[in-house]
Amino acid sequence: MHRLAALTLCLALGACQSPNPYRAESAALPPAPAGVATRTVYPAALRDYAGYRDWAWLNDRPPGDGDGLAPGQLQETLSAELDRRGLRPVRPGAMADLRVAAQLALEWRIRTYEDYYGGYYGYGHGHYHDHDHYGYGAWGAVPIVRSYEEQVLVVRVELSDGADGQPVWSGSGEARTDDDPGQRADALRQAVRRALKGFPP
Repeated sequence: MHRLAALTLCLALGACQSPNPYRAESAALPPAPAGVATRTVYPAALRDYAGYRDWAWLNDRPPGDGDGLAPGQLQETLSAELDRRGLRPVRPGAMADLRVAAQLALEWRIRTYEDYYGGYYGYGHGHYHDHDHYGYGAWGAVPIVRSYEEQVLVVRVELSDGADGQPVWSGSGEARTDDDPGQRADALRQAVRRALKGFPP
């Protein structure tokens, strides 16, 4: 009886020392299907807009004039608006923090609006079966859609980093204009200001 118990104990201890048939294994990932791009995505580096202090024209070429403006008027207006944002023209021979490009165009826009005619609400005088009487009511107005064409001056501005050439800002602005030189100068200032609205972020 004692021998049987000892034999059973030895078998149990042997089973505990045998290797575990269940082992944790990790299979290698299958290769990516053909045509699938594999790359690591990192967050884009944040721009230090406070580090931009001066600027120069892209490729050292100022934007052209035209469209009824005086020579150099676009350059002066854009330079003044950049100055309002703390950006100064770069010193001769130095590398600019920002490169500036601008385009100017005259475009046409079709505007629409609604007119309402025939509306009435309140007391009215009527004639019913040969007796005069007053009544209270409302008569609906019929909307009439009208459209007209207006000329606008459009300015598009693009700013790029002076060191790496990467774009850092772009915007466009427009303002209604006519053929009067003074009014067109005012429209230019409005359009440039709207194009740079929000810069620096």
